[in-house]
Amino acid sequence: MSNGDSTIIKTKLKQESDAAPKKGRASSETRAAAATALAQSMAITTPPSSWNGFATLLFKEVRRFMRVAGQTLVSPLISTSLYLLIFGVNLADKISDQNGVNYLQFIIPGLVALGLLNNAFTNSSSSVIISKFHGDLQDLKIVPLTSGQVVWAYSLAGMFRGAIVGLAILLVGEAFYFAEYGVLLAVANPLLLLLFLLLGGITFAFVGLSVAIYADNFDKVNAVGTFVILPLIYLGGVFFSIESMNWFWKGVSHINPLLYLINGMRYAFLGVSDIQLSVSLPVSLLFVLVTYGLAIYTVRRGSYTRF
Repeated sequence: MSNGDSTIIKTKLKQESDAAPKKGRASSETRAAAATALAQSMAITTPPSSWNGFATLLFKEVRRFMRVAGQTLVSPLISTSLYLLIFGVNLADKISDQNGVNYLQFIIPGLVALGLLNNAFTNSSSSVIISKFHGDLQDLKIVPLTSGQVVWAYSLAGMFRGAIVGLAILLVGEAFYFAEYGVLLAVANPLLLLLFLLLGGITFAFVGLSVAIYADNFDKVNAVGTFVILPLIYLGGVFFSIESMNWFWKGVSHINPLLYLINGMRYAFLGVSDIQLSVSLPVSLLFVLVTYGLAIYTVRRGSYTRF
């Protein structure tokens, strides 16, 4: 081998030895870049928290009734104003005092309860039955939400609508009372009134959700609202004291759980009612637990199929 060949071989060997570390560094950089890309892809495909889904469903339900506020919020105020005008103003002097207060005072808490309970029930039931009709309700079977989160999302939205309507009716009632007597009607216990508003709203939202999941058409939901819910509300003492009823209907009213919710609101508002607070509050809390259990059961076992 000549000296020139030897020199060429040595030069190539040196170049290869110098390139080896560079290849190692390049492969290390490649592996690091691949690991970073994999981590980013895993972060992107990681499913969102179920609480994000809960908040999304809750805000969706609130936006749903706020978009049609004329139907969901203003319409109940018009019917309530007619009740106050006819019964609370024009006929108040012809109706004897109830629970030691004049009839306009007596009817205002009852109408607040009527608007609250009716709208909480209507909101959750109408939303679920419409979603079932369009086939959207079936999506709840595959979203990462627990049964409790589904129940609370629909029910809190219903309670929110009912509370808004109830408080708006309260303001309308105050306006009628001021126009009639020149003073505002004082609320005896505002915090207790707020508690009963929340208890009543969430209870009837639970009921509306349960009814709509089991119903397979609009008529069944409307039938429950018309033939079950409204009679229970009226027999709960919205327009009159149960003390003015005969013994049979008085007994029926005492097994009506709505009697305790409505009289709890009236006690918080006026400081007087047919039922003592020590009875109405525990029964109302028990009714919340019973209806919540019913709602959980229906969400887990009820039908989501489109009709």
